[in-house]
Amino acid sequence: MKKLLLAAAVTFAMPFAAHAGADFVEGDKTFAGEAELGATLTTGNTDTSSVKARLGMKQELGNWENAYLLEGLYNEDSGENTAKRYYVGAQGDYKFDEKSYMYITANYEADPFTGFDYKIIGSAGYGYKFIDNEKAFLSLEVGPGYIYKQLDDEQSLALGYDSEDSVVAHGAMNFSYEITDSSTFSQLFVADYGDNLEGRSETALTANIIGALAMKFAVIVRYNSAPLEDKKSTDTETNMTLLYAF
Repeated sequence: MKKLLLAAAVTFAMPFAAHAGADFVEGDKTFAGEAELGATLTTGNTDTSSVKARLGMKQELGNWENAYLLEGLYNEDSGENTAKRYYVGAQGDYKFDEKSYMYITANYEADPFTGFDYKIIGSAGYGYKFIDNEKAFLSLEVGPGYIYKQLDDEQSLALGYDSEDSVVAHGAMNFSYEITDSSTFSQLFVADYGDNLEGRSETALTANIIGALAMKFAVIVRYNSAPLEDKKSTDTETNMTLLYAF
């Protein structure tokens, strides 16, 4: 398994290395993206494997600004899978002017360690950019949404039903600040409140190495106010990854 993970990591990284001299789009190009990769392999008294991969893309089409995200995390400790999470998301923003816009977003997440096979969240609403300049960015979004969660077989048998769903109030805050010419701080908060509160926070610091190659340190916190029995309400994830822009 460790050899397979290492091969996957190298295979994932190679196509993006060729684009290390490109600049990531910030509203001035038609299409661009960023790719992240982090992998850890330990052998000897302790055998552990960890791979984190992420691909984000942005597209400009007239008044539409579209964003796409693919993310995967896999951890293995002494032959036992200890974490596995896959995420796919997309959002379209229709710009009314330079500050305000309408958003439509949907995402799919599979994380069997939560007791759910997968969950799907969709939302539409209003967004506003309070700050948008070369140094800093701040936007807020709010609107109604819907969440559907499919229980795994064990939880379905124990609870007597196989799915949960709820209408939610969706909110998101996205902030970034350029500390220096080569380093940026970013903070993302996303919350969905319905039958319970589910939230995600991502705090990151990115430092440029050369060209479009950068190092990224991120702490991700996921919160569920009403987890299933024997499950914890808070998950944390700390990553150190290489980032390529293209």
